[in-house]
Formats: sequence, C-alpha cells, structure tokens
Amino acid sequence: MKIDELRAKANRLPLLPGVYIMKDARGEVIYVGKAKALKNRVTSYFRGDHLPKVAAMVAKVDDFDVIVVKSEFEALVLENSLIKRHKPHYNILLKDDKGYPFIRLDVRSEYPRFTLANRTARDGAKYFGPFGGRGQTKGIIDTVCKALKLPTCSRRFPRDIGRARPCLNYHMGECAGWCREGGPGPEAYREAVGQAELVLSGRTKELTAGLSERMELAAEELKFELAAELRDRIRALEGLANRQRVLAAVYADTDAVGFCRGARSCLAVLHYVDGSLADKDFELMEEPLEADGEAVSALLRQYYAARGAWPKFVLVPDCMEQEDLDALGELFTEESGRRVRVEVPQRGDRRRLLETAQANAREESERAATAQQKQLKTLEWLQKALGLAAAPERIEAFDISNLGGEGIVAAMTVFVRCRPLKRDYRKFRIRGLDAPDDYESMRQAVGRRFERAAAGDAKFSELPGLLLIDGGAAHASAAEGVLRSLGLGIPVFGMVKDDRHRTRALETPEGREIGISSNPAVFALIGAIQEETHRFAIEYQRSLRSAKLRSGLDGIPGIGEKRRNELLRAFGSVRAIKAADYEQLCAAVPKNAARAVYDHFHKEDEKCE
Repeated sequence: MKIDELRAKANRLPLLPGVYIMKDARGEVIYVGKAKALKNRVTSYFRGDHLPKVAAMVAKVDDFDVIVVKSEFEALVLENSLIKRHKPHYNILLKDDKGYPFIRLDVRSEYPRFTLANRTARDGAKYFGPFGGRGQTKGIIDTVCKALKLPTCSRRFPRDIGRARPCLNYHMGECAGWCREGGPGPEAYREAVGQAELVLSGRTKELTAGLSERMELAAEELKFELAAELRDRIRALEGLANRQRVLAAVYADTDAVGFCRGARSCLAVLHYVDGSLADKDFELMEEPLEADGEAVSALLRQYYAARGAWPKFVLVPDCMEQEDLDALGELFTEESGRRVRVEVPQRGDRRRLLETAQANAREESERAATAQQKQLKTLEWLQKALGLAAAPERIEAFDISNLGGEGIVAAMTVFVRCRPLKRDYRKFRIRGLDAPDDYESMRQAVGRRFERAAAGDAKFSELPGLLLIDGGAAHASAAEGVLRSLGLGIPVFGMVKDDRHRTRALETPEGREIGISSNPAVFALIGAIQEETHRFAIEYQRSLRSAKLRSGLDGIPGIGEKRRNELLRAFGSVRAIKAADYEQLCAAVPKNAARAVYDHFHKEDEKCE
C-alpha cells in the first residue's frame, strides 16, 4: 500500500485499546505495538516527520493488522505474546542467547547431587535459581558443596563407597570423604544436602542459627569434637554468604531499574536484599524505536520472563506512565504467582536506589559508546586502506574444508561492527565434486549465498559491505567472478596467512597485497575473522564425518552411543570395524556386543556361501 492508503486505513480504526502489527511487502511482521486508542496511535506513523529509525520502519510498512482488546492490560499481554512469536526487526529485543541457569537436585536419589540445568522441568527434582550465567552457577555449586563438605568429584554413591582411596578434596578438608568405607552414611549426607538447600533458598541465617544452637548444646554435653565441627561449618557458611552475595540476588526483595538512551542504550537492573546491593544485571542494545517508557516496559517483560524470578518491588524510572505501571505489576503478579509491585518512587531510600540504577545505566551506556567509537575507527581505517565507498559495518567471510573427496563443506561467518553475529552464520555442503577443488567450492558457496538473497530469502537478505575469502588472490578472484555474474559490486579480498598459518595481509583479486600489521586493531580483527571462519568450517566438516561414521553402526541391536564410540575409538572407521574378526571386536567391546556387530556385517556373506 501507498502512504495515503495506509493513512486512510488507519483513520478508520476505532478509539479502543489494542495491538497493531506492521508488515512489509513480503508479509513479514516488522513491528508490534500496543495502544490505548488504536486510531490515534497508528495514524501518527503516517503523518508528519519522524526520527530516523521510526522513518526507516514506516518506509518499509506495506500493510498493518490490528487486534482490539478490552483493556490496556490485555493489550500488554497480547503485545508481549506477539513479540515473542515474531521477534520483529524493529522491536527492542534482549539478546536471545542469554540464559539464566538453574541448580537442579534429584531428591529421589539416595545420594543426590547438585547439577546445572538450563531450565526447570516437572521431573520430581528441586530447582534453585535462576542465576546469572553457567560459569557463575557452577561456581555456586562448588562453593556450597565445599562449605558443607559435599562431594564435587565424579564418584557415584553408594556404588563407589570403599572402591578406592579418598581423593585430594578429602585430604584438603573440602569433602567429608563419603567414599570411605565406614565413613559418613546416607543420613549424614541427606542432612548436609538439606543444609545446602537452605543456603540455595536464601535461608542461610536460619541455618546458621540452628547450627549455633546445636553447637552450644554439644558444648554443654561435653561433645567438644561435634561442637568444633559445627563451629567450623558455621564459619564456612558465614564466609560463603560474604563470597557468594549473588545467591541473595535470586531472592531480592527490590529491583531498581535504570535506563539510558543513546547509540548504545542500556537497561540496568540492581538487585537489593534488605536494602543492600546484592547483584547487578545490564543489557546493551541499539537505540530503541519506542519511547523510553514503552522501551522499559518491553525490556522488563522480556528480562523477567527469561530470568524466571521476580522481586516484591520493581522500581522504575519516571518515564513510565501509571497505566503501564499498573498493567506491568498485574502481569508480573500473574506470572510469579505472588504480589509484585511496580512503582516510581518519588523520595526517600527507594528513590536513592532508583537514582543509583540510573547512574549505572548511564555509565554502561557511555562505556559501550566509547567501545563503539573504537570499532568505528577500526572500520574507517579498513575503509581507507581498501578504498571502500563506506565503512564495512557488516563483513562476511568464507572458508572451505574437506577430507579428501568426501564431506567438502563451506562456512560463512558474519561480523557486524567488529563483533560476530552467530545467528547469521551459514553452512554449505558442496555438491557435484568428486575431488577437492577449492576454487569451484568457493564459487558454489558464494553463488548459493547471493542467489538466495536475490530470490528474496529473508535469511540471506542483508548484504555485506565487505567479503573476505580465506586464501589468496585466486580464491578472491573466484568469489568476485560469481558476484560479477550476479550483478553485485561487493568488494572482495583474500585473507593471506604466513608460514605459521597466521593472518599476514589482505590481497585483492588481482594479486595486490595490502598490509594490515601497522594497525593492531585491524590486524586483530582480520585475524579473529579468519580464525573464527576456519573453526566454523572445520567443526561443520567434522560433524558431518562423525554423523556418517555413526550412521554406519545404526540399527545394530544392543549398540548404543557408548558402544558406538568405543568401536570408533578402537578402529577409527566403519570400514575397519566391518573388516575386523570376532576376536578383534571382543578386544574393544563386550562379547555380546561384539557378536551383534560381527553378525550385522557378515550375515549377508554367510547367505552367499
């Protein structure tokens, strides 16, 4: 539709709350928003001047749909659902790869262990969290286990009790030696696990108070060894509380939210427990199309949905309107199963907490903007050195990997503003080649990538400002020939390595070398791109080879993943396994498994005799 048609359609909308869905010419959803009055909000997009990002979105709108609802709360919930489903390009979105892991405890086991889990499940286990990251969560498990002398080794109980001497953790006083014959039994283990549960549930004070009472009682009864053991445990737990304040962040009673708009906008969330700062989270993003209040609302909905934990109070900036505060509080209350209040404090201690969050958001935004300026300078140097028309914000790189004539693959990586954009990485299986031919493989991979773009494939629609090819002038020339045949003028350069397989320079398709070692930032960037592309190609080639090896052993009765791996480690290939006799197979796997493998590969031979 033309802008006049869109304006006319918007003028016919009702003055009711609802959600509007902007679509491009392909019918793809590019933006989702909510409105108190649909007519007023949607018509505003098709009249007057807009900020550059809003204008860019409106220029791509070909049509829109609306859904009328009964209340602003229903509009907020529906908008939230549609953004999750479509992930529109112009909506403000948090990183989709950020995880908040949990700690899992399988309480059905006699000797349960704490393990890391990406999400909760209805499997009878207990879950604690979520926490800030996988490394942080593993650190919490180790710290809690050491404080309560629970095992962190790979031994399993009761199977391994008395099988071997205690490991170094026992001798260092970090484990009670559960593997010892005659050592602490399952009751003591369960007690220690129960204490760990209290710590992970944020009830450390309750635990230490109970242990202190037991310690005093043991001292009165002259049980000095027990009293000393309890004293040491209390000290360890107090030290744990000091070192692992992040545990408290999961059970924060107040979150203070700061937001700063800029070239790198920032949402900062400070977690407070009893008025003390326990932890900080922040997210950086491109400047949002939404107004500040709408941006904060959208970001907080995504943030808490991913985190899965809500505080009692969420303190937000002045930019949010009361109607949005009420709707957000109602949504969080519904999702968390308990009352959550969202408010803008005007004075007192809570106002100071909010101001601190705002200061943190500003600081992170300014720091990111400085880093972004460095990235832009790197790209500007690259633009001048290579004679490009513009700084190459999006760089794509190709590499070929093969093993003989089999499994020839190509990999494409993408770097946007000097950082890898992994969701845009692509893999290509090279077809129709009986022997390795890097030049033809490169032509095929580059051709398929840009042919898909020409065909309107959304996954390939964004074109790069620079194409880098692993190899010298001949490889770059092969890629350039493909681009020329498709009518594309994207600049192409080869990445040249030295004798030690390290990036040395860039090379034009005509063979002119361009040194990059004089600029450390550019040198590091090109080196990182080359290494990342090579890694991605090698991993893809290996995964195909591994899948092919495994498939040759599929369908053999009694041969699962473990036996398959044992056979491949012992013989190296399916062909060698097939050629092995029964005795050789028995040396690698148990006799029943060896018989199953031998019969699988030789039953046809027996029929022919």
